[in-house]
Parts: sequence; structure tokens; C-alpha cells
Amino acid sequence: MTKINKFVSRRLEIVFFGTPDYVLPILEVLHQTYRVLAVVTQPPKPVGRQQKMTPSAVSLWAKEHHIPVLTSFTPLHISVKNEVGVLASYGRIIPRDVLEIFPRGIINVHPSLLPKYRGPSPVTAAIAAGERETGVTIIKLDEEMDHGPILAQFTEEIKPDDTTGSLRDRVFKKSAEVLATILPDYLEGRVTPREQNHEQATYTKTIKKEHGSIPGKYLQKVLNGEIIEESFPIPFIKDSSLVPDSSFLERFIRALDPWPGGWTNIKLTSYQVSKLARLKLLKAHVEGEKLVLDQVQLEGKNPVSWQQFVAGHPGYQFA
Repeated sequence: MTKINKFVSRRLEIVFFGTPDYVLPILEVLHQTYRVLAVVTQPPKPVGRQQKMTPSAVSLWAKEHHIPVLTSFTPLHISVKNEVGVLASYGRIIPRDVLEIFPRGIINVHPSLLPKYRGPSPVTAAIAAGERETGVTIIKLDEEMDHGPILAQFTEEIKPDDTTGSLRDRVFKKSAEVLATILPDYLEGRVTPREQNHEQATYTKTIKKEHGSIPGKYLQKVLNGEIIEESFPIPFIKDSSLVPDSSFLERFIRALDPWPGGWTNIKLTSYQVSKLARLKLLKAHVEGEKLVLDQVQLEGKNPVSWQQFVAGHPGYQFA
């Protein structure tokens, strides 16, 4: 069990910046060790078919623990007596006037081996690009995106069946353990920040629903084991493209799980009437040069095996 300096623990007040559920292990560790003065999180967003306004996971956690919740932040909002903020998947760039509130800065937990995969989608990018390992880098935040000096870094193997959801959960749980050690060391001057090699930086983009689209012409070829000679741009990695062979498309499907999912448009014909529908590709594997679909889901329907889908829609065509 990690030992925490009790003096630092008693006196330190922290403001936490974060939004999704997978950062809660970090918030739990901070809450157990320090005083979380407030959380800053994204405002409620519409969720589901009913578009119900739903608070973030961090907001719900904070309210359960009677911790103030802010959905915007300026220097006037709060008086921070002690040194540091901690940020993990907050979702917004922190401006200089907020950075300057904290005498020891804001510590950012970023799920990649910086300077690779800066930006909002590093876990998804690492899986899609075929990396064998990723990790987490803890940096001191500056005004540029994921640019600040490195305080700590660890690696994590990417398993053959990892999705963005499974890998992200794993690295953030480990991040909480690492942060519990590195934060008191940093505050007591036992950590020397080191500059990133900015020339090696690569960048990711915000993932959009349409980024899960796999053109039917590619999908049909890899299902048949045919060779594709043209490149496919990876929409959430800046200036990146790969040949969409069976291995890439299998990774692409896992990378976009749980959201937005890999999908393709399909043409269905019934009683001489044709219509276009979206087919979500839930699970797949590779056999030789072929991509084999295991589970799919037609929009508005329940998930089924690929064999069940083909049997139920014998006249399907990739659009």
C-alpha cells in the first residue's frame, strides 16, 4: 500500500478538474488523502433518445460526497489556500488566469506516452494505430495542449482484445496509484520536471459519431480477404492514414468501443423495396487475410451474430 506523507495530506486542499466516470479512481484517491475543495466539471448534457439533461459522473460523485461542483471556473469563484489542482479528462483548455491561481500549478493526468497522442482521444488512437503499448504521463499543465513538463510516466500493454473502454479503465486505475505517490513527492520538491521532446509530438482529435464509418467497399474486400491498395485516413489522429486491411479494421472496431462504435451503411431489399440502414459492427476477429464479423447490430434492433444477420437478410449489400 502506498504511504502518503501525513503532513502534506492534512494541510493540502485540492481542486479537481474532470468529467467522465473513468476518472473517478483518481478522485477517490484524492478524497481519501487530501481535502477536495471543489470539483470543476462539464455542465449537464443531453443523453439518450429522450435527450435528458444528465450531470457528469464527477458531478454526481461530488454531490454524494457533499463537495461543491462548478461547471465553469474563474479566479473569482474560489479562494485556493493550498498549492495545486489536479486535472483528468476535463474536456476544456485551462486559461492562464486559472493556471495562475495555483502556486504549484495544475497536474494533468494524460493517458498516453507523451509527446505521442496529445489531445482528446489518445487511448482510441493508440489502439487504432496498432501500438503494442501505451501508458499515462503526469505533467504540469501549461497553456498549450498536453505540452507541459513531465513529472512521471508509466507504460501499459495493449492487449489483443482491448477496447477503448477496457484499456482506459485500466490505465486510469493505475494512474490513481501513481498519482498517490508522485503528488506528495512533487509538492516536497523531490520530483524534477523534464521537458517533452516537442519535435516528436503527435496529435489526436475529438471523436465524432461519423468517425466510426467504415466504407462498404473496404469492408466487402477484407471480408473476402482481398488486398486494398489505397490508404484510409484515421479521422481522430491528425495527419495519419493506414491501409484498411483486416488487422486495421479489427483494431478500428475495438478502438471505437464503447462510442461511437464502428459501423457501415448497408442496403436491404424486401419485397422489391430497397432501403439504406446503418449496421453497427460490434465484434470481429482476423483469420488469415480475412476479417470475420462476429456480432453486428442493425439500427433499432438487438445485437445478433453475423450468421444470424446474413440468414435474416439474404439480399443485403454494402452501400
